[in-house]
Formats: sequence, structure tokens, C-alpha cells
Amino acid sequence: MTTPRRLRLAVSVLVTAGAVLFGTAAAAAPPTAPASHGTCDPIDPAACLLPFPNDYFTVPDHRSPTGKRVRLAASAMPTTVQGTPIDPTEWNRQDGFSPGSPILVHVPGLDAAATGIAPVTDIGRSLARDAPIVLLNTATGERTPYWAELDAHAAGQPDRQLLIIRPAVALAEGTRYVVGLRAMRDRHRALIPAPAGFRAYVRGAGLGHRDPRAPQMKRVLANLATAGVKRHDLYLAWDFTVASRQGLTGRMLAMRDGAFGALGAAAPSFSVTQVTDYTTQQDARIARQVTGTVAVPSYLTGSGGPGSRLHYGPAGGDGTARTPDDPPTPSGATLRADFVCNIPRSASAAEPAHLSLYGHGLLGKPTEINAANVKTMSATHDFTFCATSWIGMADADVPYVAGTFTDLSAFPAVADRLQQSFLNFLFLGRTMIHPDGFAADPAFQDAGGKPLIDAAGGLHYDGNSQGGINGGALTAIAQDWTRSVLGVPAMNYSTLLQRSVDFAPFQAIMDANYPDRADQQLIFALLQMLWDRSEANGYAQHMTDRPLPRTPAHRVLMHVAFGDHQVSPAAAEVQARTIGARLHTPALAPGWSRDVRPYWGIEPIHRYPYAGSAIVIWNSGAASAPPPTNLAPVGPEYGEDPHEFPRAQAAAQQQKATFLLTGRVVDVCAGGPCPR
Repeated sequence: MTTPRRLRLAVSVLVTAGAVLFGTAAAAAPPTAPASHGTCDPIDPAACLLPFPNDYFTVPDHRSPTGKRVRLAASAMPTTVQGTPIDPTEWNRQDGFSPGSPILVHVPGLDAAATGIAPVTDIGRSLARDAPIVLLNTATGERTPYWAELDAHAAGQPDRQLLIIRPAVALAEGTRYVVGLRAMRDRHRALIPAPAGFRAYVRGAGLGHRDPRAPQMKRVLANLATAGVKRHDLYLAWDFTVASRQGLTGRMLAMRDGAFGALGAAAPSFSVTQVTDYTTQQDARIARQVTGTVAVPSYLTGSGGPGSRLHYGPAGGDGTARTPDDPPTPSGATLRADFVCNIPRSASAAEPAHLSLYGHGLLGKPTEINAANVKTMSATHDFTFCATSWIGMADADVPYVAGTFTDLSAFPAVADRLQQSFLNFLFLGRTMIHPDGFAADPAFQDAGGKPLIDAAGGLHYDGNSQGGINGGALTAIAQDWTRSVLGVPAMNYSTLLQRSVDFAPFQAIMDANYPDRADQQLIFALLQMLWDRSEANGYAQHMTDRPLPRTPAHRVLMHVAFGDHQVSPAAAEVQARTIGARLHTPALAPGWSRDVRPYWGIEPIHRYPYAGSAIVIWNSGAASAPPPTNLAPVGPEYGEDPHEFPRAQAAAQQQKATFLLTGRVVDVCAGGPCPR
């Protein structure tokens, strides 16, 4: 969805305030100075946390599943123009780094084309024997595909322009990876010499017993040698460990299992606050709208409003975690999660409506189910959609979310509240299908007391944009449904943000408060470590056929808008590779894609109907391929934004309904690209 007007106003106020407080010289603030070698990794002196992610910034911890614990010093963190560092406390609870982390390094004078680095348009090149970047899974010895790009936002600032390496598939949980860079070249094709701090290890001088890092670097060099990378060809090499499944999903699973364990076989408590019956003149598609609240155990501190954090420790305690791996606990309070349900005119006691949760878009409201496309889907295919707010990133959170970009020490609350929103969705879903839930209330019955909704027919999920992104994570933890449609989805906000037209206001806030371009890329990587707890990137490896504990396997249908201005299709493709979704082909008519091999690494659907997870590309015909770097598609050459195109197509709605109700993906495009 387009950024709400309220968000634009909030951002405008914050940007203006930033200009007053910090002055117009903020954009020219000097880069963060590296701290001591004990805090910063000396092999890349451009910024303290480079290269990143990096096991240099971990310590041993026998209690964690990975045997490691992230340890970031406050003095190493990016700072505001006022000199305030991001508080690393919440990051230091992690047992590793994000499975979708941008891999960041500074290579002075690097020319990506002269070096032959694989771009997003040629991911397959990343696995070539002589590829200049090697991303190695040390558990399997296999190389991982990626694409790499120089930060386009730092063009003209070569000393702050980082190389960003983006995994093309989620990195395996709890696994150590090695990154090797070799034969880095400048625009004259001359080799760029390795940093002095790394050359010592290559020569062997830095591998003595007095260097505490020697065993780690020996292992890194040995891993690369086994993969056929010669030590003396290296420009730089380092390793990092991906967070464990428990570290990524354990908090949310503890909340889910604790809350539903306490609920038992009962229906959640709910309250109907308003019932609106429409005449056909008022609404030809929807007969009744029901609004109200569902009671959900609160795992948040205080009132649970914007800025609240996950509660740790016994109810009535101080709410702080005792150890880094402590699970959240109920605060003792109850949240009243809002809901809105639309009962279609097609529903009757004889043909009660199918039930589906709906996930709203960016910083929006559950009333998005009143959009024309959702109402049409309801009426045409007899669905009652019910929605609640993605608290943490809903309309009421706009001022808080915008404000976090003035001081990112406040960001952990966003990820914490999003996890509570997942629990809210799960409780709403249980209320929808429980025999003592909505179906037992007159608001969901006809005049004769017969239910207008099919509580026994199962539950489904459909969401768009943010609802597609967060919906992937929600699907991975869902116990009450097994099929989800993710509209214009993706995963990994660290990839999505600067590729989205919606991020421009936030970028303005960052430029005023964290103006250093290298720091900005580090910030995206740091935020991803926490966002993983509450978006698809942290759950994708369990979204379909490797389910989380006490969770069924799921099937997912992804509808992607070609050339989407708001949610990058490149990030949707990463998700498709990770979850094993198959591609409807031909995905596009000839000439539309810029890729050497379009949709590299995504297997096609060979036969319909297809009983599995799928990705379907919808081309409005008004868009062109997005920029091949971390820029949003801004300008007339990119045409109209096709973001809302798929959900409005009758054929797409038919495909969605068939999938949700039967689990089968059918071809609605007559063997050609969609639409046909």
C-alpha cells in the first residue's frame, strides 16, 4: 500500500525537527571513528563493525545452541549526529547473525564490473569456479549463491561506499559461513592490494600463538583452500555464524505455546462492539460487518502500546530477562486485539462463508478488508475475511516507528510488538473456527440463529504487502491452518527498504540523524537481526516442508507484481528459493526481464493442477524491471506502480480461492504469462 498520509505528516515533522536540532551540516558529519582493535575488527578499518556479519564480534557461550553469543560494544555501534550510539543490549542476546544478513565490506576503489562480481541480474555467476566472491557453507562445503552491489546511495563517496553481498537463499540456521574475496579490481582493472591487517594472516606472520585470533583465521583459510581458493589470491576473508532456529523463533514459539496451553480447549474470549447490516444499495457485495475485540494474553510490558517491550520474568516482576535465552512470559495483563469481519452477501445458513484471516499492508489498519478487491473476493468466492492490526507496524504505530529512525536504540520495541501481533492473529483465528467462538454469536448468525460462517470448514490466510511479508512468518507458526496466499510478498527488510518507494521518508530521517553511508548499511544489517523475530526472513526455512515444533507443514501461494515499486521482486525470489516454491512458466513474455536467466534457481511447475507451494508473476504491462541495485524504481521510465495489480485480477482471485480451499494451484493464464 502507498505510505499513509499520516505517516508522511509524522515524518515531515521529524525531519523538520532534525534540521532544526542538527543543522544543515548534518549530512556532512564525519564518519564514525573506529575504536580500539579490541572493539573493532582491524582487517577492514573503514568502520568499526566491518566486515559484517563477523564472528569477531562474538564470544563463546556454552549455553547457546550455536555455542556463541553476539558481543557488540556500544563504542562500536553507529551513532547519531549527536554522538549517541545505538544501545547493543538486545543484539547481544543473539546467538548468531541473520540468515539473510547483507554481508558488508569496504574495498577501496572497487569496480564491480571490472572485477566480474555477480549482479542481481546474473545470480548464477556467483557459483562460477573463478567467482571473485565465495560464500561457503562450512557444514556442507558447498558454495551459496548471492548477488552483490556497491551501495548506490554512496555513489560519489568512495571512502563510505560499501560492497553489499546479498544471499540469494536463506543461510542455514546455526551454521558457520566463510566469506572470501579475491582478485578485487579497480576501474583500470588493476588488482587492489589486501588490507595490511589481513595480509599478515596471508603471509603467516599473524598466525602465531600470541595472536588470539590465529586459530579462527587458520580455520577460515583452510576452509577456503578446501574449496579451491588459494590463500595468496585473497583480498579479504572472514567467517560468521548464523543464528539458531531457537534464537530466531524460540521467543515466538514460547509465546504461542504458553498462551494456547493456558487457553486449553476453550474459545478465546471476545466482545462484539458493532454490527452493521448493509442494504444491497449500500453494498452489493457485503451483507454485514462485525467489529470487536479478542482477549489475548499480553506478553508486553505496561499497557502494551507503542514502545512497550516483551516481558521477561514472572508476572509482577521487573520484566527483564535473566539470561539471553529466557523466553518471554505473560505480563499478567490482557490485550484487547481489534478485529473487523466482513460477511459476504453470498453467505447463508445453507452455504456458510469460508473463513480466512486477512493481513493488512504497510502501517495500515484491519479495515483494509473494505478495499474493493477484498470485497469482490469475499462475494465471488464466499469468504468471510477477518483482520486485526499488525501492532508494531500498524497505523497507531506511525509516530513511534518514524521516531525510531532518530534513535535506533528504540527499534527493539517494534520487533517485540510485532511478535505480540502474531499471537493476536492466532487468537483471532482460533475464535473464528472454535464452535464456541464467532459462529455461536448472533452477530455471525442469520435471523433464525443459524451460523453464516463455516467454522468447521477450516481456516485460511490471505495478506498483501506487509501482510504478505509478515504473513510468511505467521504461516510458519500457524497451527490452525495449512494454506496461505501471500500477495506481493517478500522477506528481509534489509533488502527491501531502500528498494521501496515507501522508504523515502524514513531515508530522510536517517540522513538527518545517521548521515554516514557506511553506518546506514550497517544499521540495515543490525535491524535485520531483530526483525528476523517478526518477519518471514527468520521463519522461511520452516514456512513449508520443514515445520517448526508442534506445527503442521504448510503450502504457500505467492503472487508477485512484476516491477513492484513497493516490495522488491528480487526479495520475493529469495523467499521462493528458500521455501521451495515452484514457478508458473512462462513467467513473463520475452523481453521483459533484464536477467541473464530469469528466476534463476526456482524450479518450474511442470504439470497442473500442482499440489505444492508456488510463485506466480503478474505483469500489469505498465511496469519495467526495477533498478539492478539498492534504489527504488522512481521516475517515469518505471511506469505506474503495479503493486496492487495482482489482487484485483479476477483470474488471480480464482487461483487464490482454489488454492485456499483445495490446496491445488491451477493455471488461470492458459499456459502463458499472467495475465493472459
